[in-house]
Amino acid sequence: MKDKTHYRKAFTSPYLASSDLDGVLNLTIKRVILEDDKSKRTKDSFNTAYFAEEFIRPGEKLKPMILNVTNCDVLKKMSGSSYIDDWCGLLITVFVDCNVKMKKETVGGLRIMPQAISKPFLTPAHTAKWEHAKAAFKRDGNLFKVFEKVTMTQEHQEQLMKECEDSGVDLKCVTPVKQSEYEVPSDV
Repeated sequence: MKDKTHYRKAFTSPYLASSDLDGVLNLTIKRVILEDDKSKRTKDSFNTAYFAEEFIRPGEKLKPMILNVTNCDVLKKMSGSSYIDDWCGLLITVFVDCNVKMKKETVGGLRIMPQAISKPFLTPAHTAKWEHAKAAFKRDGNLFKVFEKVTMTQEHQEQLMKECEDSGVDLKCVTPVKQSEYEVPSDV
């Protein structure tokens, strides 16, 4: 099914849509902002989530996600806060709910699972794992495989990348590899 093209891909959108997902998607919220509709279809403003992950899959940029009321309620419960500024760093799982209705029509839509993902945080204090994460970043040019097992604050991500750059890695020359080529140390 992953090699097939969803018919809605022809209708480009600046936002993440159900047609972009092949299953569930685990993401880390980088920031949530209230912004005007980038699609220019309305003059509305939306709560929009941006993610720490750069790609939805190798070679395909991850788009921001409009947060409807249902998804905002889930994030409010997960974070314990009604303020979108407090949702940064939340680990979420996004999935397609085929029962979402819009104007009495069942259209399907994106939903956030109401439970938090529990992944340990990786910090420089975890010396061996930190070095394995640096090796993975140097090898792959990204942190995709690292994020499958751990999460990191934005500050620690930037620190890890800086340490790699300081050790002589030319980050401009690093290119993403196909997912089948990833090998992650078992203890990351």
